[in-house]
Amino acid sequence: MAKLKSLIKIEGTLDGLTFYKGKDGYLVRTKGGVSKNRIQNDPAFIRTRENGTEFGHVATSGKTLRQALTPLLADVKDGRVTSRLTKVLSVVKNADLTSARGLRKVGIGMQTTDGKNALKAFDFNNNAPLDSVLYTDYQVNTTTGEVTITNLNPLQDINGPGGATHVSFTAGVLNLDFETQQKELVISTVTNIPINGTATTINATPTTMPTGTGQVYYFLKLAFYQEVNSVQYALNNGAYNVLQILDIL
Repeated sequence: MAKLKSLIKIEGTLDGLTFYKGKDGYLVRTKGGVSKNRIQNDPAFIRTRENGTEFGHVATSGKTLRQALTPLLADVKDGRVTSRLTKVLSVVKNADLTSARGLRKVGIGMQTTDGKNALKAFDFNNNAPLDSVLYTDYQVNTTTGEVTITNLNPLQDINGPGGATHVSFTAGVLNLDFETQQKELVISTVTNIPINGTATTINATPTTMPTGTGQVYYFLKLAFYQEVNSVQYALNNGAYNVLQILDIL
């Protein structure tokens, strides 16, 4: 893959070269490769078919998780979250030690310790990882879903973006079964505080606990705002908002 450096930007195929626009700019690659029919039928490509099947399953699983988190993810912006999540869920899929190659499942991998550990601490916004924004300890009550941050001093403990005057905290708990697609997300009331030197304790507790047959995921979200004339406005359309998986049971 090569980058196209030219005043003329081309998209399409020309003289055996394919030009297209990606996240890193305009790119070019050679056209060709093995035919689709051969990949689908030639015994020599059985591993390719197995890998393709598993990749499709992993990509679908990532979409399932993102859709389940829509109320939390709506204002958490990261253009690469899909590819990053697919990469991590591929590791989760590999934790399925019972299914044949080509049939390994994310849902089975998530039932293992290795699978849970692979996804735990995943940041949905790579531009704002939780550990780079929150500089103090937090506690997660896995019975109630409550996230507690004791004696938070926003000026010292929050590394917010320039222009932010307020920060909000939201806890969420998701029960998701990748096999059945059954999901339930419960979130807490939003706790919004000014970014100043006044210490406060954050207690973000979901209204109830979700039910279901899947794994239970615990989340913490931080969102930043700028107050102008007593009205708070979302800062930079969520570019600096945080959402992390704190724990998985």
